[in-house]
Amino acid sequence: MNINTILVMTSLLFVTFNSFAHHVLGRPSYSLGEDSNTPPSMQVETQIGEYYVTYMAFPAFPKPGDSGRVNLYASRIDNGLPFNGKVRFKVRDDSFFSSKEEILGVQNIDDGVYRQGFVFKDAGDYIVTAEFESNGEPYVIDFPLRIGEPFPIGPIGLTIFVISLLLLFVNITQRKRLAHVKASQHHQKDSNEQSAGYKP
Repeated sequence: MNINTILVMTSLLFVTFNSFAHHVLGRPSYSLGEDSNTPPSMQVETQIGEYYVTYMAFPAFPKPGDSGRVNLYASRIDNGLPFNGKVRFKVRDDSFFSSKEEILGVQNIDDGVYRQGFVFKDAGDYIVTAEFESNGEPYVIDFPLRIGEPFPIGPIGLTIFVISLLLLFVNITQRKRLAHVKASQHHQKDSNEQSAGYKP
């Protein structure tokens, strides 16, 4: 073997052992934020009016008191140009009984992205709203955001629990009533036998 063959074989050996990873900690890098080492908790792409809209929430599992952010991308369907205006971000509780709405901020475009930071004191389910206007037409995008650990029993589990308690209550009440009826019948039978002068 000559020296050229040895060099080629050695270089091939190093090339085959070199693999360039495109992920961090087993997660694809395309779902990571620029200043986040975790993927977003939610990423939704939708079409609204004349725009394709993508929004993401970081970090993946926001906790009360921790800072997080929402990224919004809006580009025109016809030519792909990003929306270049102001976007207002608002938040409200995700419940039927709450009408209180709070403005998170108004953001200008930054490198094709609208970024809005947030810090929530309390755990819960929230609705984040992004609003902008283009060519005199309003655009409103709502998306849910969960802060903290979810309640261990969901609405279906809670409904099943309440129905089970109700059935248990009805069952116990019916048993007590039946026992009371049997006892009063037995008592009445004994008193009838005593008054009639029981003869075996």
